Amino acid sequence: MLNLISDPWIPVRRRSGPDIIRPDQIAEPDVLFPDWPRPDLNLACLELLIGLVYIAAPPESGADWTGRAPDPVALRAALAPLAPAFNLLGDGPRFMQDYEAIAGSDNPPDMLFIDSAGGSTAKKNADLMVRRGRYGALPLNLAAMALYTLQAFAPSGGAGNRTSMRGGGPMVTLVRPAAPGLWPLIWANVPEGAPLPPDELDELPWMRPCEISDAKGKVTVPPGDGTGPPHPEVFFGQPRRLRLKAAGDEVTGVIQAPWGTNYEGWRHPLSPYYRTATGLLPKHPKPGPFGYRNWRGIVLQTEGAERATCLKRFRAQFPDTPCRLLVGGWAMANMSPLDFLWSEAPVFRLDPDGEVLAGRLVEAAEQAGYALAAAVRAAKGEGDIGTGAGQRVREAFFVQTQAPFEAQVRRIGSVQAAEVAQAWLAETRRVAMALFDTEVMPGMADLGETRRQAAVAARRNLLSTFKGYGAMGKKAYTALDLPLPKRNLKVEATT
Repeated sequence: MLNLISDPWIPVRRRSGPDIIRPDQIAEPDVLFPDWPRPDLNLACLELLIGLVYIAAPPESGADWTGRAPDPVALRAALAPLAPAFNLLGDGPRFMQDYEAIAGSDNPPDMLFIDSAGGSTAKKNADLMVRRGRYGALPLNLAAMALYTLQAFAPSGGAGNRTSMRGGGPMVTLVRPAAPGLWPLIWANVPEGAPLPPDELDELPWMRPCEISDAKGKVTVPPGDGTGPPHPEVFFGQPRRLRLKAAGDEVTGVIQAPWGTNYEGWRHPLSPYYRTATGLLPKHPKPGPFGYRNWRGIVLQTEGAERATCLKRFRAQFPDTPCRLLVGGWAMANMSPLDFLWSEAPVFRLDPDGEVLAGRLVEAAEQAGYALAAAVRAAKGEGDIGTGAGQRVREAFFVQTQAPFEAQVRRIGSVQAAEVAQAWLAETRRVAMALFDTEVMPGMADLGETRRQAAVAARRNLLSTFKGYGAMGKKAYTALDLPLPKRNLKVEATT
């Protein structure tokens, strides 16, 4: 029987090589990073470790947070009282599982992985990308990590199968300090609070009967008014009703019942949010690379959005300390996983005006990218701006302007805003025109006269965008706070 507090079960990379450790050993200086076979398990493991430290030995104040040294012995002692709540199997409460045995559907253990084929998919023989039945059994430690990952990131899963407290496939953002090792990464993201007393372990959802949500409108909201430290359950949400089946040292199946906890209104400190008319909602990853066009409200503070609490807190405490942001999560389309995001982005030292300007640079680039795609589409006679050559050059535009964007943002605060705006306009024009010419001009000689004229007109219109003409040109200039042309006359192409 595996106990997630007292037994070694977490694969990690040490400086000396791979190892299996207990949670308290993350404070040892040569432990570098979790080493699970999948990136979603590594991401969830970081969340789990942050949650464990939060309920066992969180910083009590800002001074404690900045001044406490890593201490594996003290951490082991702090974690020890939690052990009764962290048995994976056995007759008593089980980690992340329904409080009592349940009657439900019997599933193979690979249902614990978000990208596994669901029951409906398998019945329809629609599991083309990820086949059913990949794992006949799972080692206990892998099953434990997959179980936590599913509960933390749970997507839509059919009638009655609830999503995670952040919805299906939430975006996770973690502050990554410059200091090497696993402990600095974990400690930088642990909220301030107080340890969970040993006589209050029923604050963890598997230590009490499940809040069944079969009644219409039945939701579970966070206790209190939201102004204090996060409730322990924020790191240990349990939306799915599950019980593991085991034989020896392996998990061989999973029983699932519907109508688990239906969370509403919980604010997770490791995720960014955006504002709606009814309140804050968590952000979710999109498929594809996590470039600067995705940074607003996540890396960059933007109106109508809230960066993750962990990032805001770190920047407030250490305004001049370099750090990066680890960003991850499943991009989902309802029940279907599309992509897994795993990226790092720089965190810039910007004042509020600088944050606004950086966001405006992104907005101007969006307009430039659309103008480029429209021009290539028109030049090549394609009908859809979102497919074909137009989409291809737009993606290339953002890739090629990534480094220049970061360079311009780093200039914010040291030069005038207008200088940054003009430099960014020149850079986006240079990249866009080069991409247009590479995509369109080599085939000009083979085009008929009508198509050649269309290509020339498209290039002229693209150039006019970067002079502030047309709808996209006006939006780009407005975003950059640059003066618009006095008269909206037809602009002749120049090179």
